[in-house]
Amino acid sequence: MTPGLRRGARAVHGILGAMKNAIQTTIDSAGRLVLPKIVRDEAGILPGMTLRITVQEGKIAIEPLPREVRILQKGPLRVAVPSEEGPVLLEATVNEALREARERGR
Repeated sequence: MTPGLRRGARAVHGILGAMKNAIQTTIDSAGRLVLPKIVRDEAGILPGMTLRITVQEGKIAIEPLPREVRILQKGPLRVAVPSEEGPVLLEATVNEALREARERGR
C-alpha cells in the first residue's frame, strides 16, 4: 500500500482514486487540518506555500497559489524573480516539470 493512504485508497495517474477511496483526516480543537503527505505531494503543496481555500455548494477546495513574480533584465535575458520569499524550488521538482512538459510535446 502507498504510504499515507488508508486501506483501499490508491493513487491513479497522480490523482487519488474515486471518492470512495478518499483519505480521512480530522480537524483539531484549534481548527487545524492535517493534509496527509500523499495529498500534499500530489498537489505540490510545500511548507510555507500560500493556499487558496474556497467553499462552493458545501465543498471545500484547497489549492496552492502560483507565486507572484517580477520580470527583470539580466544581461541579454529576461528572468522571472519571485516577488517574495517562499519555499525553495527543488531540483527534483524542476526535473519532473520538464519531463511532464516534454511528454505533452511543449
